[in-house]
Amino acid sequence: MNRIILICALCVAGLSVQLPFGTAAATIYEVGPGKPYANINDVPWESIGPGDTVLIHWRSAPYREKWVICRQGTAEAPITVRGVASPEGLLPVIDGNGASTRPALNFWNQNRALIKIGGASNPPDTLPRYITIENLDLRSARPPYSFTTHTGAVQNYVNNAASIYIEKGEYIIIRNCILRDSGNGLFIASSNSVVSREILIEGNHIYDNGNVDSLYEHNTYTAALGITYQYNRFGPLRAGALGNNLKDRSAGLVVRYNWIEGGNRQLDLVDGEDSSIIRSSPNYRSTFAYGNILIEPAGAGNRQIAHYGGDSGVTGNYRKGIFYFHGNTIVSTRTDRTTIVRLSTNEEACDFRNNIVYVTAGGNTLSLVDSAGVMNLSHNWFKPGRVATFGTLTGVINDDGTSVTGSNPGFANEAGQDFRLSAGSACINAGTGLAAAAIPFHVPVRHYIRHQMSEARPDDGVVDIGAYEYGSAAPPPPPPPAALEITTASLPKAVRSKAYSHTLQAEGGVKPYNWSINSGALPPGLTLRTDGVIEGVPTRIGTAKFTVRVRDAQNPAASDLRELTLQVANK
Repeated sequence: MNRIILICALCVAGLSVQLPFGTAAATIYEVGPGKPYANINDVPWESIGPGDTVLIHWRSAPYREKWVICRQGTAEAPITVRGVASPEGLLPVIDGNGASTRPALNFWNQNRALIKIGGASNPPDTLPRYITIENLDLRSARPPYSFTTHTGAVQNYVNNAASIYIEKGEYIIIRNCILRDSGNGLFIASSNSVVSREILIEGNHIYDNGNVDSLYEHNTYTAALGITYQYNRFGPLRAGALGNNLKDRSAGLVVRYNWIEGGNRQLDLVDGEDSSIIRSSPNYRSTFAYGNILIEPAGAGNRQIAHYGGDSGVTGNYRKGIFYFHGNTIVSTRTDRTTIVRLSTNEEACDFRNNIVYVTAGGNTLSLVDSAGVMNLSHNWFKPGRVATFGTLTGVINDDGTSVTGSNPGFANEAGQDFRLSAGSACINAGTGLAAAAIPFHVPVRHYIRHQMSEARPDDGVVDIGAYEYGSAAPPPPPPPAALEITTASLPKAVRSKAYSHTLQAEGGVKPYNWSINSGALPPGLTLRTDGVIEGVPTRIGTAKFTVRVRDAQNPAASDLRELTLQVANK
C-alpha cells in the first residue's frame, strides 16, 4: 500500500514512474484550479501513452477546449481521461461552444467532435486503442456553435457533430459521462477499410441531442464490431429534433439494463451500410436487447418502439437475422397507437419473450409488428385486445398461447415510474426459459436502478416477466433538481444586415425550458424563440439592453432572470 501511495504522489507531481509488473512508465496529468495544468490544452495529448491518466477537476466555469486522442494504451495500461467531481457530485463541464484546440494538435474532422478518438497528423496517425473516458459532462457540439481550430481559425460545427466522435478505435470505454446538446451525443464510425471494435458504453446520461426538424442525428449513432450498452439513461432528444434515441449499425450489439425514454424510436437497429466487414461478421445476424425499460411518451415521433433490419434500401445488406428481445418492460402513454417492432423484411425475425408491454390506452391500440417479418411470442404480458398489425400483415406471427393479460401489470408505483413488480402481480413466476442462442451470456442477471446504476437480479429459480424480478430493491428516490440558473453571461456581437443566431444557456431545473423576454426589447429584426435561440437579421446599429426569463417544466415552474446586452455593429 505504501508503494502505491508513493507512486501516485510522484505522478501527481508530474513525474513519470515505472508501474508494477514491468509495464511502461506512466504519468498522471492533473488539470484544474490549483493543479499543475490550468487548462486541458496544456496536456501534451500528442505524446500521452500507456497507463497515462488525465484528471480533469471540476470548476465553476466550463472548460471550453476540445482535442483528439490518437494514441494507444494497452489492456494492462489503458489511457484514461477522468473527470473529478465537485464535493456536491457535479461533473466537470467540457463545453464545445467557443472551445479552442491545442496548437500542437493537427487532425481532420475537427468540426465533427468535441472529443475525437481517431486519425491525426500530429500525433502521427494510428489506430487508437485501450482508451477510457469517464465522469465528464460533454456538451454543445452542433450548429450554430463555433470553435477555434489549432491554427486559430474559427469554424462552425456540422450537423452530425458529436460530444464524442469515435472515428476509429478499439477497446474503448465511455463511462459515467453526460452527453448532451450536440448533433449526436455519441457517434461511432466504421468503414470498409477500418472498423471500430469492442466498445463499452456504460452508466452514461445521454439526452438533449439532435437538430431541430432533422431525422439524421440521434442521441447515439454507432457502427462497430462488438458493442455493449449497459446501465445508461437515455432521455428525450432536443425539443424539435426528429432522430432516434439509440441508432445502431453494428455486429455483435448488446443493449441491456438501460432506461430509454423518448425519441423517434427507442431502438433503430439497421444495416451496416458503410462496412462490409461488419456485414460479413457472423455476429451481424444476432442482436440482443434485454433488461431494458423503454418508455414511449405521448406524441413522441414514430409509434414503433424498435426497428430491426435495415434502412439503406439495399435489402441484401439488411441484418436478416434474429432480434432476441426478452425480459424488457415497455410502457407507452401514447393516446393513439403503439407498435412494438418493425421488421424490415420477412427475413428478419424477433424472438419476443418474457416482456411486459403496457399501453395506458386501450389494448387494441397496440400492434405487434408493422407488417413484415417473423414474430415469435412466448410468455409476455399484454392488455387484452392487441392486434397483429394496423395495416396488412405480410409476415408471420407465431404465438404459443402463453401470454398473460390484465388491466395492468402490477407495477410498484406506475405514476412514479417505479416499474418493479408489486405483490400479487400476474407477471411473477410467469416467465420461461430463453432461446438457446441467449444462453449463457445473455440471461438477465442484473437490472437497472434509477439512474445509471444496476444491481444483481434476484434469482428464486422461476423467471418473472419484465425487466425486474419480484423482490428487487426499491430504487433510490430521484434527487431534487438543481436550482434553475441562466448561465449565459454575455452575447456575441451582431452585424447589421447579416444573419445572427445564438442559443441562450441554462442549467438546473427540469427540461425542457421555455424562454421569453421579460423586459426591454431585442434589437429590431431579432426574435427570441421559446427554445432559447436569438435569431434574425438585425436592421439597425446600436446597443439593446433587455432581460430574459427562463421557465422549466416543473409544476409549479421554476424560473430565472438575466439582464443581457446585445450590440449591433456596422461590421
